[in-house]
Parts: sequence; C-alpha cells; structure tokens
Amino acid sequence: MAQTKILVVEDDAPIRRGLVDALRFAGYAVEECPSGDDAIDRVCATSPDLLLLDVLLPGKDGFAILEEVRASHPQMAVVMLTARGAEEDRVRGLKGGADDYVVKPFSATELLARVEAVLRRSAERPTDLRELKLSDRTVQLELGRVSLDDGDGHSLSDLETRLLRYLAVNRGRPVDRRELLQRVWGGNAHEMETRAVDMHVRRLREKLERDAANPTLILTVRGKGYMLAPESP
Repeated sequence: MAQTKILVVEDDAPIRRGLVDALRFAGYAVEECPSGDDAIDRVCATSPDLLLLDVLLPGKDGFAILEEVRASHPQMAVVMLTARGAEEDRVRGLKGGADDYVVKPFSATELLARVEAVLRRSAERPTDLRELKLSDRTVQLELGRVSLDDGDGHSLSDLETRLLRYLAVNRGRPVDRRELLQRVWGGNAHEMETRAVDMHVRRLREKLERDAANPTLILTVRGKGYMLAPESP
C-alpha cells in the first residue's frame, strides 16, 4: 500500500524539521516547503494527501494559499498551523475550507491525532462525482455550476458545492447538521453553530428548487437532518 503523502509548508526551520521527523516516524511520506510563494507549485508537483499549512509565511500567507488550493484541489485535506490563537483566524481558516486548525505550541501527539482524524474524514469525500442530474437541471460539481435545460444557470460557492456533493454521496440517507459541520465545514461540530447549515441549505434550495419554500430535492427529515431526495426509478 502506498504511503500517505503530506506536504509541510512552514518557514521556521526547527519547527519544520520537527514536524517532518514526527510525521515520517509515524509512517507518512513527507515533503517540505519553506515559502508561501512556492507552496502551490509544490502542491501541484507532489499531489499530497494532506497539506500542513502555516498561516504566517514569507510571500503568500496561508489564507491565500488555502484559497488557491481549494480552487484547484477541492478534495485535498488541509490542516492549518499558527502561533496566533485569535478566534477570528480560526474561523477564517475553517470558513475558507481548512479541515482543522492547530494553534502553536502543540505536542507531536496532538498534531498526529489531528492529522489522522482529518485523513479519516477526507477518505470519505467523493472524488469521482463530477455531475449531478436533478430534475430539469444539471450540476457540474467540478465547476460549481447549475445549468437549467432552458439554458439559464447559477453559480455555486465552494461551500455550497461541497455541501451538495456530500448530500449527493449520501443520497437517500438523512444527514444531521452535526455530521455536515464536521464533514463539510471540517471543524469541531461542538464549537460551530448548526444554523450555518440551515443558511447554506436555504441558499442551495433557492438555486436548485422550482419552489424553495416547498422543496422536492433537498428534503428536511424531521429530527434527523437533511437528505437529497432519492433518484426516481
């Protein structure tokens, strides 16, 4: 079995060396990059399973890199590292699509546990679902685009696309809000508001449903969560 590949983007040499050593000792294949400006090229060259990304970097900062990674590699697992523990930074990273956010200083044991948890979650992400047919509209998930049969269409945000993709992969099964927060938002469900899920489901319905007030595609299952309606036989 091929080793799981991790790219460490960290400019502090002693910290980077410690991360690389700990990850290699745990059995991962590790590449390293000290500069934000080189990070995207290294991502493209190495195609890692997980990106360990510092926020404060020379050149591009971690948030800018995260945005590019989510645009070009939407399925890649990303764990962000920072010495800043401000809540706004954590929220910004999670909203930008990071799978987890670790504040320095941290122990190698904690980091490895978080890496393992993120890799378990990311293994469940669908990678082969590119197009979804819903009634009279087609969703191109790779492009985040909804096209209607009459030629009209809508764009989906990255988060809306990931939410719809997760519901599609679990089509016919009610998915509760806590699971969606963990699997789609990538954060700690106990520290996030479930109303964020409701808000994004409402936006999806406005773009997908004939009548958003009476949805037939994204259903609310009372006491259980949301479900993408099963395909018609």
